[in-house]
Amino acid sequence: MDKIFTFNSLIDNIDKIRSKDKKIILCHGVFDLIHIGHIKYFQEAKLKGDILIVTLTPDKYVNKGPNRPAFNEILRAEAIAAINVVDYVSINKWPTAIETIKSIKPDYYIKGPDYKNLNEDITGNINLENKAIKSVGGEIFFTSGPTFSSSNLINNYINTQTPSQKDYIYYIKEKYDINSINKFFKKLDQLKVLLVGESIIDEYVFCNSIGKSGKEPVLVNQKLYSEKYAGGILAVANHISNFCTQAKIISYVGDRDNQLEFIEQNLNSNVKFCGINKSDSPTILKTRFIDIYSNSKIAGIYDLNDNYMNEPEEKKINEKIMDCVSEYDIVIVVDYGHGLITPNVVNTLQNNAKYLAVNTQLNSFNIGYHTISNYTKADYVCVHEGELRHDYRNRDDSIKVLTKLLSDRIEADVITITRGKEGSVSYKNEEFIDCPAFSGKVIDRIGAGDTLLAITALCFAADIPADLTLLIGNLAAAETVASTGTGNKLNKNNLIKAVHTLLK
Repeated sequence: MDKIFTFNSLIDNIDKIRSKDKKIILCHGVFDLIHIGHIKYFQEAKLKGDILIVTLTPDKYVNKGPNRPAFNEILRAEAIAAINVVDYVSINKWPTAIETIKSIKPDYYIKGPDYKNLNEDITGNINLENKAIKSVGGEIFFTSGPTFSSSNLINNYINTQTPSQKDYIYYIKEKYDINSINKFFKKLDQLKVLLVGESIIDEYVFCNSIGKSGKEPVLVNQKLYSEKYAGGILAVANHISNFCTQAKIISYVGDRDNQLEFIEQNLNSNVKFCGINKSDSPTILKTRFIDIYSNSKIAGIYDLNDNYMNEPEEKKINEKIMDCVSEYDIVIVVDYGHGLITPNVVNTLQNNAKYLAVNTQLNSFNIGYHTISNYTKADYVCVHEGELRHDYRNRDDSIKVLTKLLSDRIEADVITITRGKEGSVSYKNEEFIDCPAFSGKVIDRIGAGDTLLAITALCFAADIPADLTLLIGNLAAAETVASTGTGNKLNKNNLIKAVHTLLK
């Protein structure tokens, strides 16, 4: 009998499986690399009842860092099905086993001994799963057999990392243990963050490319469906909101098509939006057309007015900043050059923020005049290599030479240069730190720089060491590029887990 069932099929047959008063045992996990510890775990679990069901975390929910899982969900399911004591295998539909437990209603939910201390579970999922099993009349049980780490085996014996990634991880492991890293993350908890930048709605229209029009030189695409995401400063706020206690956005919306309802529905609960209306403008809408087959962008249409705000609008923004800036530990500025941040607003931010983190972005509307040199001082500056080279009209000198020039021009304690697939470089206290990129599968690069800025700004403001900050920032960016659009919100616990996994 084939042991592997779709989840829906498993639930449809669960009453038949449960017949004749048989006890059902449920095990759940990633099971990326089956080893002797798993076999002992399944054998001990089977002793609690009659039918052993194993469900797996789907690939898209595996949060063990880049290039994981090492084996896809189909291969993982087949490996588990080959174990004699396992009766049924299914790929889960959710990130955790909570809904799975409620659907299957097992008599026992079995976890390994490393999960027994519920207080050490950084995700909090085991507590929730424990509540779920109790709610269906079942019981959680922890095995006592030997444990081995799939992540440790994969990190050390399977080539999922580049030499530069391995070297950097080894360097971090030599300096920091898990407890010290957890303490660093806790320093972010009490931060209050003010964010200033343009609100952008990112719309993705997924198309089937049909071909050339019969009568005109036009590429015809069939619209299949569309999705909208909170982008720009909205996405940055969502990313940091899971790491800090409170966040507030100062931005503008249009006097037409303001999208306020969409914005409010798509911000996390601890993010407050404070905006003004910009005249003769829509809320910025960037529509990109995506070929569904290749997932490639084939065209873009932007609805925006990137002229500077008028004087009354500028005054309102400055007043909103001055009314609250003293209450916030850090101000993160993401300057897309679409008219919000005027020279006067720059002066207000530079002169009043307790800790100022700045990023300027080059795009098709502002190329030629919008650079980081619009700022003269900041505590933290983060820009892309291409933008740095554009600022200096220099494509030949090394990044380190240009970064030192930028440091001489702008008063900044820390400068980070992002380099796409080459990773990032930070300059602090006249020392450079190079961190490789940790992205695995790249689906969409939009927003990766924003993500890295957001997380590294928090870390530097909390005085987390630069080498660890870059690792955290690059892992966060890797999570962003692994999904389409800017709607994927970072989860602090998932990021911590990814760091823990790499260091095993």
